[in-house]
Amino acid sequence: MSTFLLEIVTPERKVYAEPANMIVVKGVEGELGILPNHIPMVTPLRIAAVTVKKQGAKDEQIAVHGGFMEVRRDKVVILAESAELPGQINLERAQAAKGRAEQRLAAKKDQIDFKRAELALQRAMTRINVGGGQ
Repeated sequence: MSTFLLEIVTPERKVYAEPANMIVVKGVEGELGILPNHIPMVTPLRIAAVTVKKQGAKDEQIAVHGGFMEVRRDKVVILAESAELPGQINLERAQAAKGRAEQRLAAKKDQIDFKRAELALQRAMTRINVGGGQ
C-alpha cells in the first residue's frame, strides 16, 4: 500500500513528520479523508484531532488547534496554530481549561467572550479526547 509524508508544523516547531497511508481531518466544510495521490488542495481546519492511519499499526491521534492543510500528491502539510501529540498533553490542565470555558459560556457576557470561551472549550475537548487515549 502506498504512503505519503505527513508533516504537522506550528510556528514554534515541527510536531510530526512520518509516512502515513491515510489521514482524517476536520475541515471547516466537514470531515476529509486524505489518501496517497489525492488531488492537490488547501483548506482551513477546525480545532479537532487528526487521525493518522498506518498499515499494520494502531491509529494515531494528534490534537490540532486550527490552521490550514496543504495536500500535494506525495505530501500533506498541516500548518497549525498549535498541535500536541498524546504524550505531550496534560489532562489535568485540559480538564481545568474545560471547566473554565464552560463557566464562561454559562455566564453569557458579551459575544467576544462567548466566542473565545467556545474556542477554548473546543481546544480543551480535543486535548482530552487525544490525551485520554494514550
